[in-house]
Amino acid sequence: MYKLLDINIKNKRLKIVVKTITLLIYLVTIPIIIFNTILICKSYIDPNELPSFFGYKNFIIVSKSMEHTINKNDVIIVKEVPEDEINVNDIIAFYQNGEIITHRIIREENIEGNVKYITKGDNNKHEDKEKVSYSQIEGKYLLKISGFGTVIHILQNRITIIILIIILILNCLYGYNLKRKKEIRKEKRRNKNVKS
Repeated sequence: MYKLLDINIKNKRLKIVVKTITLLIYLVTIPIIIFNTILICKSYIDPNELPSFFGYKNFIIVSKSMEHTINKNDVIIVKEVPEDEINVNDIIAFYQNGEIITHRIIREENIEGNVKYITKGDNNKHEDKEKVSYSQIEGKYLLKISGFGTVIHILQNRITIIILIIILILNCLYGYNLKRKKEIRKEKRRNKNVKS
């Protein structure tokens, strides 16, 4: 009898662990799926503009120019901000020569009433050759998720998103089916007890 009671306690703990892990998976994957789905839809609607999610954009770092502040394969989150919130020493993501670059502003220059930003990678010896105007800035750096670039590459794949959505739907249906079976069993037990 003691062993049977011990097994039941372990099963309850296992159920709690499984439910906790499932909840954590939902809390992580659902926002990522929503975020990426919105970005994919926006990129189809306006292919000439980088898609954002309420002004937030994510980029995967592909070079070592900002190490050790931001490393290769880190994911950074930037936010679109007004020009008066851009300051020297801010890290910005900007569009230049067909690519997004993430570097630090080292100084500003006022050229004929227009502010131009001089940028440099923290790991680079020299400042960038071209000056950056506000219209090129995609956003101001907020935070990084270390090494998450590989995961984002996988999750940005349309097939992966479809597979994850199917898995989530099947998981919900499975959970609903289990709940329904439990309710049917409880109802049968109640009916059995009433008859006896």
